[in-house]
Amino acid sequence: MAEQLKIKLSIANRVYPLTIAPSQEEGLRKAAKKIEAMIGQFEQNYSVRDKQDVLAMCALQFASQVEQKKIDKASVSEEVEDKLNALNDLLHEHLSA
Repeated sequence: MAEQLKIKLSIANRVYPLTIAPSQEEGLRKAAKKIEAMIGQFEQNYSVRDKQDVLAMCALQFASQVEQKKIDKASVSEEVEDKLNALNDLLHEHLSA
């Protein structure tokens, strides 16, 4: 079993102690940094009274990005599949002639 690492992440002025696999550390630290930056943007651009509201807006922002990437990926996959089918048809025509 891999060695676990204990880290502390600060998000919205709260410290969260975590026990993680060492391979997760970089991703978690980058995510916490992005959340902090997004909190700063929301607080600067909107009159937000409660950290919970800011965190909810951050969660919505991140979730919508994930969903949009899934939609975009499905669209690209469909486009690639269509092009491959067209290429396959062309090859089949040329090989049959």
